[in-house]
Amino acid sequence: MNTTRRRGRLAGVLIGTAALAVAGLAAPAAAQQNDIPDVDEVVHSRNLSQVAHLEKEGPFANQSAFNTDIAFTRGHAIVGNYNGFTVYDVRKPKKPRVVSQVLCPGGQNDVSVSGDLLFLSTDYARTNDSCTSEPAQASNPDAWEGIKVFDISDLSRPTYVASVRTDCGSHTHTMVPAPERDSVLLYVSSYSPAPELPNCQPPHDKVSIVEVPVDRPEDAELVATPVLFPEGGNPGDGYSRKTTGCHDLTAYPEKDLLAGACMGDGILVDISDRMNPRVIDRVQDNTNFAFWHSATFNNAGTKVVFTDELGGGGMPTCNAEIGSERGANGIYDLRGEGDRATLKFRSYYKIPRHQGETENCVAHNGSLIPVKGRDIMVQAWYQGGVSVWEFTNSDRPKEIAYFERGPLSETENITGGSWSAYYYNGYIYSSDIQKGFDVLDLRDPRTAPAKSVRFDEFNAQTQPSYGRR
Repeated sequence: MNTTRRRGRLAGVLIGTAALAVAGLAAPAAAQQNDIPDVDEVVHSRNLSQVAHLEKEGPFANQSAFNTDIAFTRGHAIVGNYNGFTVYDVRKPKKPRVVSQVLCPGGQNDVSVSGDLLFLSTDYARTNDSCTSEPAQASNPDAWEGIKVFDISDLSRPTYVASVRTDCGSHTHTMVPAPERDSVLLYVSSYSPAPELPNCQPPHDKVSIVEVPVDRPEDAELVATPVLFPEGGNPGDGYSRKTTGCHDLTAYPEKDLLAGACMGDGILVDISDRMNPRVIDRVQDNTNFAFWHSATFNNAGTKVVFTDELGGGGMPTCNAEIGSERGANGIYDLRGEGDRATLKFRSYYKIPRHQGETENCVAHNGSLIPVKGRDIMVQAWYQGGVSVWEFTNSDRPKEIAYFERGPLSETENITGGSWSAYYYNGYIYSSDIQKGFDVLDLRDPRTAPAKSVRFDEFNAQTQPSYGRR
């Protein structure tokens, strides 16, 4: 979620049908563009159904405790929350259960995992790095933001082992294995510096690299701060936001590539030298992209899907007024290799169903569905729900399945909906900001081969390969 850094701290989140191609999989009536479901009404395509749901609970049950990102390890889903994180056992997807819950406030608390380690991003100033800290003003030089490290060798008892302060905090982070160093590298994304913020000074055209030794995680430390925009990023004098850092980075370690969504810029980065990432191409869209939010490679590494989080995740942008090209995905072909690799725009994709004026809706987090020879993705759209769509033809993306709930309220814009929707070991898992944890089953001949693909560990921002084309 795109938050705005206020002079003193984060201002907080902004509150404020296509026919299916397979015969027999027609969408229900509620999927028509101008037919908005009732409050909490569930609508879905016939090929995508909910098979399990768990409400938020304990200290995460209140409205301000947003569920956030998801990481997967050893048949478990770990869901971040502004108040900490929850570990779910999903080895029986239709019967998920809570294994543990860690109270550790510090939004957004995006998560990733590597082996017995879990990493947590803190991007709201706190009085210290403990899990009992209190909110602080970012203008206070002693305030803390950054990365927390937990030992999850026992998933029922996660243990806090280390923290690392990073400039401007850690809005998101991307885990990149570094086995040659016996460590894990975290590329930390943060943005929106200001002169009055002592730990977030402009210019801020860099990422922070935190190294966590696998056998000595307590020795985690900041090891590099490479500058990605030495001559400055998008100046922000048009439709797009000014670039002052990156929102999200997605690595494809096997191909030594990284795609960055950096506010007003989309970038392609060579990470063959893990400590010295090097930008090899950069694109802008000052007509339709307000805020470059996240990125996903296709499996072949020949395309990148960038998302535009118009309105910061708090506005109703899935409607006729905004249209089909803003608050959407941008599909780019990756042409050439090495330093000659370039990103070429091909088309936009946005969910074809209009949402109500009280429903925050915009492109958000998703992952590939592992089908060889096809480019298919599942993606969260906040209160627009979960969309499964295909972009094998870069010029003609199309939705093939969806699941959504009606608005949380007919009169009030309450931030909610699916924050992240990822495919893991045969099922789709969705982290709903307000409603909790959903498990969805996709039954479609186009995605059937994915049912047999298995990963022990999965972080959407550290893309694995699922076989050659």
